[in-house]
Amino acid sequence: MEEVRSSSAWVATHASHVVVDSSGIEKVVDTIEGSIPKIEWNHEGIHYFDNGPLTVQYLFVLDALNFCFWPDKDLNYDNLASGLKEAVEKDKSVFDADRLQKYTGPQLRELLKWPRPLPLEDERVRLLHEVGKELERNFGGKAVNIVESCGKSAVSLVATITRHFPGFRDHSVYKGHQVFLYKRAQIFAADLWGAYKGQGYGEFNDIGSITIFADYIVPAVLKKLGVLKYSSTLSSIIEANNEIGSGTEEEVELRACSIYAVEKMRELIKIKSGKQVLSVELDLWLWSYGIQCPSLQHHRTLSIYY
Repeated sequence: MEEVRSSSAWVATHASHVVVDSSGIEKVVDTIEGSIPKIEWNHEGIHYFDNGPLTVQYLFVLDALNFCFWPDKDLNYDNLASGLKEAVEKDKSVFDADRLQKYTGPQLRELLKWPRPLPLEDERVRLLHEVGKELERNFGGKAVNIVESCGKSAVSLVATITRHFPGFRDHSVYKGHQVFLYKRAQIFAADLWGAYKGQGYGEFNDIGSITIFADYIVPAVLKKLGVLKYSSTLSSIIEANNEIGSGTEEEVELRACSIYAVEKMRELIKIKSGKQVLSVELDLWLWSYGIQCPSLQHHRTLSIYY
């Protein structure tokens, strides 16, 4: 996670299109007064949870598919989470490693009860196959074995996932420097921690090492809060709903500057209030804030990483 923090900081200090505003950070920290609103992980019961290994399998499949909803205006994360939940409640073997390797696009749609092709459907199917094959090859078919191999370390879990599953290797090259973002690998650790309330399969002795999960919503919320400022060119692209290419300077800056800004928020909260706030908690608060703002305009990038 130090690679995520340090490479994001490098981007923030060399950015051409996005600025992290220190005064904006100070205002937000003063507003929340060191106490962010507590958001329950399992909001509205959209997630499957049985307190056992099947929940781990469900979460791993969920986070393998947790990206790129915006091209379909009706599709969102809740559809994915609750669709997979309903599928596993009907058939406990639906996420078995051998079955994951065989799903087709139409079968995935049927699983989610979605009436039309999913955004990046071929990529979603490819990643399901990848997860099934690698789980079978190295982890006895079970995501819980990945978790148990990591000795209650979220950092080790992220490293293991990114080592074994190429679809989770969320990094870019920016102005000649490699930048590590690892949104979906980190969110798997955070989902476990949230679902199991820091116990059992969700117990990590280093959950504070996880950064925020750089996606579409968080940068837009940080801009609305005055923490991020965009160049006029970038603002125009976003306001016109024009696509920003994956791996472009603009896209990497939006994500990396979000990580850097929230790390700065954490530091300032600790200085001002003496309280240690987790990036996971800040991310959940920012994301929840964002989905309650229907008019919020986010950037548009076709990506398997978020």
